[in-house]
Amino acid sequence: MTFTQPRLPYSVDALAPVISPVTIDYHYGKHEKAYIDTLNQLIAGTKYEEMPLEEIIKQSEGKLFNQASQAWNHILYFFQFSPSGRREPEGALKEKIDEQFGSFEDFKKKFEEAGATLFGSGWVWLSADSDGKLFVTQGSNAENPLTKGLKPIFVFDVWEHAYYLDYQNRRAEYLSKLWDIVDWEIVERRYQGEE
Repeated sequence: MTFTQPRLPYSVDALAPVISPVTIDYHYGKHEKAYIDTLNQLIAGTKYEEMPLEEIIKQSEGKLFNQASQAWNHILYFFQFSPSGRREPEGALKEKIDEQFGSFEDFKKKFEEAGATLFGSGWVWLSADSDGKLFVTQGSNAENPLTKGLKPIFVFDVWEHAYYLDYQNRRAEYLSKLWDIVDWEIVERRYQGEE
């Protein structure tokens, strides 16, 4: 099996000014492409060659894990955005966020804080367990909640290449702006197992 980079469901300028076309070109067009290309090279002729990407992440380590996880992480990240999506959760996900975090606004504060306080490069995740309980976690480098038995449904990338061209060292500002492009219908479908 050869993994291919999925085409973004929006134009490169659709998320501006939150994420600029230049950042999308470098971040998705070059960084993500390199992860997928390297992943394909590493799995050729190995037991991983016919595995789904999620299984490679769960079973691999070292360089292969890093490439597989980064490829998957970036797809989750870029495909949760929309220039015109719904900007707040509804239904079962909203109820669970309110139950566990107090309110959507309180959840956003907790999530931003987790992203702003992660030392170095990595990710901040919203994941669910098999009972639907939600978890906000930090992950350094290529760490992924899939390896802990959780289902990631939402993520902010806090590697510098995700924001430095647009926000320089202002990571907290970048995190606060991302809410303006999140499509919560997509996140809800992930939570309900439909995506």
